[in-house]
Amino acid sequence: MKISLYKPFPLLLLLSTIASVLVAQPAKNPIIYADVPDLSMIRVGNTYYMSSTTMHMSPGVPIMKSTDMVNWQLVSYAYNTLDDVDELNLANGKSTYGRGSWASSLRFYKGTYYVSTFAGTTGKTYIYSTKNIEKGPWKAISFKPSLHDHSLFFDDDGKVYMIYGAGRIMLAELNADLSGIKPGTSPKEIIANASTVAGPNVGLPAEGSQLFKIKGKYYLFNISWPKGGMRTVIIHRADNITGPYEGRVGLQDKGVAQGGLISTPNDNWYAYLFRDFGAVGRIPYLVPVTWQDGWPIIGNNGKVPMQLALPANKSLISGIVASDEFLLKKTSSALPLVWQWNHNPDNKLWSLTQRPGYLRLTTGRTDTSIFLARNTLTQRTFGPVSSANTTLDISQMKDGDRAGLLLLQKRFGWVGVKAEGGKKFIVMVNGESGTDTEVARVQLQQKTVYLKADCNFTDRVDQATFAYSLDGKKWVSIGNILHMAYTIPHFMGYRFGLFNYSTTEPGGYADFDFFRISDKINTSLSK
Repeated sequence: MKISLYKPFPLLLLLSTIASVLVAQPAKNPIIYADVPDLSMIRVGNTYYMSSTTMHMSPGVPIMKSTDMVNWQLVSYAYNTLDDVDELNLANGKSTYGRGSWASSLRFYKGTYYVSTFAGTTGKTYIYSTKNIEKGPWKAISFKPSLHDHSLFFDDDGKVYMIYGAGRIMLAELNADLSGIKPGTSPKEIIANASTVAGPNVGLPAEGSQLFKIKGKYYLFNISWPKGGMRTVIIHRADNITGPYEGRVGLQDKGVAQGGLISTPNDNWYAYLFRDFGAVGRIPYLVPVTWQDGWPIIGNNGKVPMQLALPANKSLISGIVASDEFLLKKTSSALPLVWQWNHNPDNKLWSLTQRPGYLRLTTGRTDTSIFLARNTLTQRTFGPVSSANTTLDISQMKDGDRAGLLLLQKRFGWVGVKAEGGKKFIVMVNGESGTDTEVARVQLQQKTVYLKADCNFTDRVDQATFAYSLDGKKWVSIGNILHMAYTIPHFMGYRFGLFNYSTTEPGGYADFDFFRISDKINTSLSK
């Protein structure tokens, strides 16, 4: 078929047809194929905001923004550091993997944004507030006790509550300034055993509370996990916040559960939920909601659709994860929002300015394990496949130093450099057993090396491979396959990490020239 540029109408018609086909592409579940669990979502006008859990990472409680509920951009964090304790600082041999801050609750009330969370690490409940959710600043309030899986709720009469608990659901009224539970009041049981609507064989008691008020009625969302069954959405409703509540199963399909309700400006309703999906982590889904007899009906005939009548998914790259050339912007001295430190960083020991265009990680003490090393800088892995590579200048590493590219979880693995006996070696370490097992080493005769990690999460294959290059062009496979697994002690999907730590003498440093990610992996590496 020939198209003449001198006949504009057919050309315009063709372009219009192509555009309409592109627009018609549906969104697909999961909406984010990466670890973004415990989501809490609000809509302010035409803009959606979402918070999530990143536990022991710093900064914490990520805030994301979207105009279509499908494609999200990191815009903020509620805090830089949750608290100053040994467990969060990786000090004195302590850590807080799988703990830190848990499920958050995001709200907008009378012109102010609020996000609350809680931490078993400190035994506290935290509430952060700001007038500008994208730029801050955030005001922090904390109090004891730690209210488990709570939902922050501003009622129409001006009273403020937290709904919380596991199995037994409690209601606590807060001070007007949110500084703690209101004196003279005691938390009240509103549901004795919320799990029973999912059946008598309770495995995980009902938790993950999220409360909504719609057309004068209160709707409480929880998750339960019956023994031998799957993660299940349960819903209770009441005419008064104190009850009585009646409940039912809201959804039981694919293990997609825990979240709440959101509406579009056109009054279309969705449930935002997530799914445990192996080593990549807990991944968000959107499920259509209709209303029947005052109940939200989730899914299409009780099933989670894999396609949605929403704009098509775009790549997670630049919104949730991103490459970084470590070029400091004139307007900011901070790292891009895609980065989080493993536990609280020691800000004296990392720099983007000591060698412009490089991330420098300097050792400040000796450590016995990658899990205790401070200043490991991380980003999420993502599915179905993802790859990361970096360049490492090792010329100033001291004997006993280890630096490189990490896949972080309890069953970890890394490719990098060990400095030993005045020599440098490229090594692959497989930590499936939970301890460092060096699988391969090659002596390095130059001061720079390129490192790569490839992750395959397709159909929960959950395998990773590592490679190195001396020139950035020819890649050589090293070591063996890392069989990745999501473990409860870390309670987090795998993360790419850049690290440098000392085992004998502090003071050495490693310079990372860049960090580049891709949604493709190389299956034809040299052996």
